[in-house]
Amino acid sequence: MTKQTKKQMFALAAIASIGLSASTVFAQVKDVVVDGKGEIPYLIDGRNVVARSGTGLCWRTGYWSPAAAATAMAGQLPVGCECDSDIVPKDKCAPAPAATPTAAPAPAAATPKPTADKVKLSADALFDFDKAVLKPEGKTKLDDLAAKAKGIKLEVILAVGHTDRLGSDSYNQKLSERRANAVKTYLVSKGIEANRVYTEGKGERQPITGKNCSDKLGRKKLIECLQPDRRVEIELVGTK
Repeated sequence: MTKQTKKQMFALAAIASIGLSASTVFAQVKDVVVDGKGEIPYLIDGRNVVARSGTGLCWRTGYWSPAAAATAMAGQLPVGCECDSDIVPKDKCAPAPAATPTAAPAPAAATPKPTADKVKLSADALFDFDKAVLKPEGKTKLDDLAAKAKGIKLEVILAVGHTDRLGSDSYNQKLSERRANAVKTYLVSKGIEANRVYTEGKGERQPITGKNCSDKLGRKKLIECLQPDRRVEIELVGTK
């Protein structure tokens, strides 16, 4: 994969991430601006600002490694000093000696900070059980979301698919990816730019039900009990 393609992937991924509560304001965490050179181990937006989840965690890319976090630069320090401070060696994160004070530049005009609105939709509301084809009521829910996206200056939409634990790991991983991609395809059909929609499948790795649903339940009751795990989490990131 060429560096140009990687750069486009980073721009596509844009700002932050999925899994928060509605109207989380990114101004609550420090913007980390990377130099934009070489392989960058975190998702970045068009301003080279690292994308964060609603809880402030930096979103890693497939190129992330402890070494990459400690070498990709954000100003004078590695980007991992802010995003993975428990991994990057402490000596790499020591600030450089202060320079001789100079006259402070005129303050730049304030720019709107992106906000992230998280929507958690039951997969059963979007798809039939064990399917990845949108139901009519699922399309209605996504129509509302597309209208909301058009009412802001959209940076990115992040769609993450999840499944319950029924079935094999590999099957559930592919099912979660197909469902996230089905959401993207529909949103694009409603006028959302394809390069604004980032998808990911988590399979059965992040259940909500935990150990609450015993395998001793009958299959029908077990499917009902595991319903919260079958979901698609969608996050809109942009400025109003």
